[in-house]
Amino acid sequence: MKRDRRERSCLYGRYMVQNGATVREAAHFFGTSKSTVHKLVTGRLKQIDPTLYAQVRAVLDTNKAERHIRGGQATREKYLHERREG
Repeated sequence: MKRDRRERSCLYGRYMVQNGATVREAAHFFGTSKSTVHKLVTGRLKQIDPTLYAQVRAVLDTNKAERHIRGGQATREKYLHERREG
């Protein structure tokens, strides 16, 4: 069980770094919950592979800094779509 968590932590971390993925995207890709992904790549990965953790942390920080922009774009597209159909 412990080995499985270690492997999954590294696997999720590598996926996020290689794809610049959000926690939500990684969770969807692997079919797990956001909470599981977040716990594995922040808590456990820090102890298992500090170098990979630093890379994942950079991706998480970038995603956090950009999330308000993505939310605004999604809202804009929603209203443009409604205007076209309405």
